Amino acid sequence: MPPTHGVVLAGGLARRMGGGDKPLRLLAGRPLLAHVLDRLAPQVAGTVLNANGDPARFSEWGLPVVADSIPDYAGPLAGVLAALDWLAVERPGVAWLVSAAGDCPLLPLDLVARLHLAQQQAGTPLACAASEGQTHPPVGLWPVALREDLRAALLAGERRIDRWTGRHGCATAAWPALPHDPFFNANAPEDLAAAEEILARAQAAPHMPGMPNPRGNA
Repeated sequence: MPPTHGVVLAGGLARRMGGGDKPLRLLAGRPLLAHVLDRLAPQVAGTVLNANGDPARFSEWGLPVVADSIPDYAGPLAGVLAALDWLAVERPGVAWLVSAAGDCPLLPLDLVARLHLAQQQAGTPLACAASEGQTHPPVGLWPVALREDLRAALLAGERRIDRWTGRHGCATAAWPALPHDPFFNANAPEDLAAAEEILARAQAAPHMPGMPNPRGNA
C-alpha cells in the first residue's frame, strides 16, 4: 500500500446538531473526534484536521489544522482540497490522501487498505466507501495529482463530490452494514445516543467485527 495521509473533515456547520463543532460533541464521555482518530490514525502515515476558525480548539490532539481556501463553506470537497494542498507542501513524498468525516466514530479498521485495493483493481484515480448499497463520498481516497483539477472545479462552483469524482472515475469499496454500519454518522443528538448503544454492545460482546477487541486484538 503506498504511503497515505489522512484528513478528518471537521469543518461543517453542524446545523442539525444546533451549530458549533460537531466533532467536539461527546460520545461515551469522549469527543466524537477522538473516536474517529482512534479508528483512522493507525491506518495512515499521519493525520491532518480540516476545520475553519480558531485552530486552538483542537490543540489537545496536536495535529495540523488546515482551513478551507475556498470561501463560504464550500463543503467537503473544499476540505479535501485544503488537505491536498497541505500534503503537497508539507509531505511532498506522499501521493495519496484518505478522507473521513468528523462525525463517523465507527470507521472500519481496514478502510485505507480496502480503498487502495478497490482503486487498484478498478484502475481509477479515486475510490470511495459504501455500505448497504449506499456510497459515502466524503469517505474516500484522493490522489494529490488531481488537486489542481479539484481547485478549478470548486472555483467554477462545483460542490457535489460524486459529480466531480464521477468525471474522473471512482471505484467503490463496500462493507457490510451488520452488526452496525461502519459509516454511521452522528448528525443529530439522537444519533449520539444510538452510537453510544453500539459502543456499549461492542464492549459487552466477546468481539464484534470491525470494533476494538476488549482483549486488545482488533
